[in-house]
Amino acid sequence: MAEAGEDVLLIARGAHAGAIARDGLVIESAEGSRAVAIPVATEPAGAGIEPGDAVLLATKSQDTAAALDALRRAAPSGVAVACLQNGVDNERAALRLFPRVYGVCVMCPATHLEPGVVQQNSVPIPGMLDVGRYPAGRDATAGEMSRAFRRGGFESIERDDVMRWKYRKLILNLGNAAQALVGAGEAADVAKRAQEEGEQVLAAAGVDHASAVEDRERRADFLQIREIPGRPYLGGSSWQSLQRGAGSIESDFLNGEIGLLGRLHGVPTPVNDALQQLAFETAARKMPPGVMSRADFEARLG
Repeated sequence: MAEAGEDVLLIARGAHAGAIARDGLVIESAEGSRAVAIPVATEPAGAGIEPGDAVLLATKSQDTAAALDALRRAAPSGVAVACLQNGVDNERAALRLFPRVYGVCVMCPATHLEPGVVQQNSVPIPGMLDVGRYPAGRDATAGEMSRAFRRGGFESIERDDVMRWKYRKLILNLGNAAQALVGAGEAADVAKRAQEEGEQVLAAAGVDHASAVEDRERRADFLQIREIPGRPYLGGSSWQSLQRGAGSIESDFLNGEIGLLGRLHGVPTPVNDALQQLAFETAARKMPPGVMSRADFEARLG
């Protein structure tokens, strides 16, 4: 978006912020590598946020509360806040503090393992960012966000029902912890069982969500995964959290969302419960991805 002429300022943390300030944000893809010079602040208080700005919240869900608290202290109350995040609880948390909240359904195959560097694993477009007002509808701001995403090279449309699509993304993300814990080669069956539980829970809770067919039709052939020389694509965002030794992981807001709804509506969710807890324990101990075998997981499941 910055390369397309949009007025962009990044807020980043720790070594990531330092690397961007020093060297620019390095984007690696199958088409080559480039450094993009973008202004960066280390917290919202240093970002100079004004009433007409839009804040794109892109932390992991476990960091949302702290990010919103810092934003609340620095930004005008009427600023637009868009949640470019997995899970379905971030928008509700934002709406408690800010009246203008937007959901963005993110399909963006990318890798972040070292400060200041991001691998764009899909070309020619980096991803899909569909946007709508939360809890429903669309407005002029949603339209301008979508246009800005498209100017930046993303596929994007406005949606009246963006949360319906974010619940479909939630179902897809239920396999993230399985991939991180037991590795992609052994994770498929575990992920499928977690997703089946998720479908049962959403049905019991009466939560409307886009179907798998709708999702396939929307994706069409927009996302083309291409290998980056010397940078194999090894895993998704939860795998990357363990690989970076981040100390936290998003499973409480993915598998844990299904566990919560299951308890509220009387639907057992043993696979998602196990994935949530095991992912939490692995991240808290800063253990690397792939530390469990399939047999280990099944034994823990009981």
